[in-house]
Amino acid sequence: MTESFRRSGEYENPQGPQGDAYQGAYPQQQHASSPVNPEWPPPPTHQPVAAEPAADGGQGGYGGGTAVLPTVGADAEHPAEHPEHSAHAKKTRTRGPIALLAAVAIVAAAVGGGTAYAFQELTGKNNVVSSSTTTSVVPSSKKGDVATIAAAVSPSVVEVNATLSNGTSTGSGVIITSDGEIVTNNHVISGAQSVKVSTSDGKSYTAKVVGTDSSKDLALLKLEGASGLHPATLGNSDGVQVGDTVVAIGSPEGLTGTVTSGIVSALDRDVTVSTDEGQQQQQQGSGGSGQWPFSFGGQQFNGDTGSSTTTYKAIQTDASLNPGNSGGALIDASGDIVGINSAMYSASSDSSSSSSDAGSVGLGFAIPINTVKSDLAKLRSGSTS
Repeated sequence: MTESFRRSGEYENPQGPQGDAYQGAYPQQQHASSPVNPEWPPPPTHQPVAAEPAADGGQGGYGGGTAVLPTVGADAEHPAEHPEHSAHAKKTRTRGPIALLAAVAIVAAAVGGGTAYAFQELTGKNNVVSSSTTTSVVPSSKKGDVATIAAAVSPSVVEVNATLSNGTSTGSGVIITSDGEIVTNNHVISGAQSVKVSTSDGKSYTAKVVGTDSSKDLALLKLEGASGLHPATLGNSDGVQVGDTVVAIGSPEGLTGTVTSGIVSALDRDVTVSTDEGQQQQQQGSGGSGQWPFSFGGQQFNGDTGSSTTTYKAIQTDASLNPGNSGGALIDASGDIVGINSAMYSASSDSSSSSSDAGSVGLGFAIPINTVKSDLAKLRSGSTS
C-alpha cells in the first residue's frame, strides 16, 4: 500500500522545478520569453481572482484542490498563485486523496479480517475439505479412471478395529481433517471398549469416540497424536445420478485398502438398520467382521435388526461391498466422497453363519455425504444419541 500511496501523490500533484503545478504538468506552454529559471516577482497586493476556490468546493481536474491556469499574454509575468496559497493548495491536494485511500484501505482490511475471523469461528480451525473450494482431486483428463482415483483417495481411508465385550469389529473410516477426525458407521464402534485405527501407510493410532448418531448410523472418531494426514474431499451427493461411476475403498475382511468399482444403481433407498447397542454387539461378535443386519422392503438381510431401528435414505451401488467395508468411502468419478458405505446384502440371512458365507451380490448401500456433512456439528459437540 505504501507504494500505491506514493504513486497516487505523484500523479495527482505534478510539480514543476519551481513548484508551479501547471507548468510541471504541461511544460510546453511556458511563455517563450520567460527565462529558464525565472524568479518570482513580489506578490500582488491582493490575491488574484483566479486563485479563489470554486463554489463547488474547489475540486480541480486532479481531485485535490483548485487547479489555476496562468494567464497568457500581458499578465503572464504574474504568478498564477501566491506562493503561500500554492503551498497550502499543494498540502491540500496531497493530504486529501491519501487520507481517502488510507481510510478505504483500513475499512477493507477490517472487513476482510472480520470476514475471515467469522469464517474461522463458524467452521473451526481444521476445516472439512469441500470440493466447491478446492481443485479437483482427479485431473479432468483422468476423470473416471479407477487407478487414478484409488491412488488419490486411498490415503484418506483407514481401517477401524473396535474391541467389544464379546468380540471384535472391523470396519473402515474416512479422514476428514489433517489432525485425525474420522467418520465411520456407528455400528462399527458401538459398545467398543477401545478403538484402533490403521492408516494406509501402516501407522496405527488409538482413537477416541467423539460423538455418535445411531439414527443415521454415523460416528466421529479422533486420533490421538495425529497430524499431517491426508483428508478426503467431500463432494455433493445431491448431484449423484443413477448410472454414475463410483469407486469403493475399505477393509473388507481386514484386507486394508481394497478397491472396487461399479455404478450408482438406485437413489433414495429406505434402508432400515438397528439402533440397539446390544443387538449391534451381538451381530458384530457373531458376524466376525462388521457384518451388519438391515432391512429393506419389509425383508431382513444379514440377520435380525431387532426392535429398535431407524431408517435413512441411501445410495444404492453395485460396487462390491463386503463385511469390513462399513464406514468406508464411496467415491465419484472426480475423486470426491459422495457416500459412506454402510450396508450390503448378504446371500446368507442366518445371523449365526460365519462371515465367510457372505459376499457381494451387487446390492450395497451408502449414506449420502450431504447427510454426513449436515451431522458433523452434532457429532463434534459430543452428542451420543
